[in-house]
Amino acid sequence: MFRNEIIIAGIGESDIGKVPELSGLGLNAQATKRALDDAGMKLSDIDGLVTGYSMTEPYFMLGSVLAEYLGLKPRFCASLTVGGATPAVSLHHAAMAIVTGQANAVLVTAGENRATGQTRDAAVQALTQVIHPYFENLYGPLIPSFYAMVARRYIYEYGITREEIAQVAVQSRDHAVRHPASPMTERITVDDVLNSKVIAEPLNMLDCCLISDSAGAFIVTSADRAEGLRVPPAWLLGIGEYHTHEHVTMAPSLSRFGTVESGQAAYKMAGLGPEDIDFAELYDCFSIVPIIEAEELGLAERGGGGELFTSGAASIEGRMPINTHGGMLSFAQAGGSGGIHAIVEGVRQLRGNLGERQVKKHETVLVHNEGGILSSHCTMVFANQRR
Repeated sequence: MFRNEIIIAGIGESDIGKVPELSGLGLNAQATKRALDDAGMKLSDIDGLVTGYSMTEPYFMLGSVLAEYLGLKPRFCASLTVGGATPAVSLHHAAMAIVTGQANAVLVTAGENRATGQTRDAAVQALTQVIHPYFENLYGPLIPSFYAMVARRYIYEYGITREEIAQVAVQSRDHAVRHPASPMTERITVDDVLNSKVIAEPLNMLDCCLISDSAGAFIVTSADRAEGLRVPPAWLLGIGEYHTHEHVTMAPSLSRFGTVESGQAAYKMAGLGPEDIDFAELYDCFSIVPIIEAEELGLAERGGGGELFTSGAASIEGRMPINTHGGMLSFAQAGGSGGIHAIVEGVRQLRGNLGERQVKKHETVLVHNEGGILSSHCTMVFANQRR
C-alpha cells in the first residue's frame, strides 16, 4: 500500500540527557526545528501533526497543545498513546493521511523531559499505568518486574545465558560512545552489567534503559516531493502492526509476541525478507528485548538471538548491525522518544555519512517499536532509494 509512495523528508532530535532549561513541549519544538532545517522546509509547509503522549506534562489534547505551541494550524492532527510503539504507529497514521489526501506533509514528534520534569515518586507512579489496577497492582509489580518475568521464561525455554543478555548492554554502550550526542561516554563490560545493582532478577541496573530528557521529530510526505529536498529521503517500503494484549496477565505467552506478525506484515508490503535487511534498529527498553525481537523478526534463529551479540555480528562492523546509536540502553529514552530515536538513526545510517559509526551496507533498514510489556508492535522497513 505504501511502498515507494511515502518518504521521510527530514529528521531532528532535541538535546539529549538532562536538559532542565526545556519543558517537554520545548524539547519537541527543538526537534521539530531541526527536522525542518534538515529537510529544507518551513513550518508553513506542514499541514499535519501526529504526536504521542506525556507523563510529565499530561495535557488532555497533546496534539492540539503542541500545534498551538508551534504556531501550527494543521488540517490533520492526532495524539496517540501506544506506549513505546507510538512513533512507529504515528508514522503509520501519517502515511495513511497522506495517501488518502488528508495531508501533504505530516510532522511526527515524540518525547518529554522525564529526567528533570518529574520526581522519582512521580515516575514510579506513572509506570504503574500499564499495570492492571485490579488483578496486578495489588501485588506491587513495576515494569521491570514484568520484563524480568519474560527474561526468566526465555532463559528457561531457550537456554540463553545471562552473559548473552548482558552483552546486549555492552554493545549498546560501545555504539553510544561513538555518537557525538550521547550522554554515555564510557564503555562497560559484561562484568560491569552483572555486578550492577539488581533491579528485578535477572535484570540489573545496566540491563535497563536510561531515563532522559529527549525528543525526536521527522517529516512524512509523498514520494513525488523527493526531488526538491535538501537531503536524500528515506523511502518507506513496508510497515505492519500487531497488538496482542495490554496487561501481562492477559498475554497469550511470555516467550512469543506480536513481533512475528508485525514483521511479516512489513516484509510482505516491502516485498522483502529478513535476508534483505542490512541493519536494524530494535526497541531495547531492557536488554532481553532486542534478543527476542531479532529472533521473531527472522534476523536470528529461535534461541540464537544472544549469539548475534556475543559473536560481534550485531556490532557496527558485523553482518547485522543493531542499534547503532546505542539504543534506549545507552542513548536516550523518554517515553515515546526511545522509538523515534531509532527511526531517526535508521534514516541517518541510510544516508551513509556517519563516519566511524557508519554501517558498511546501508541500503535497507528494519526498525521496530514496541509498547507496553511487549504488547503492541509496529515494524517498518526503509530503503535509501526507490525499490
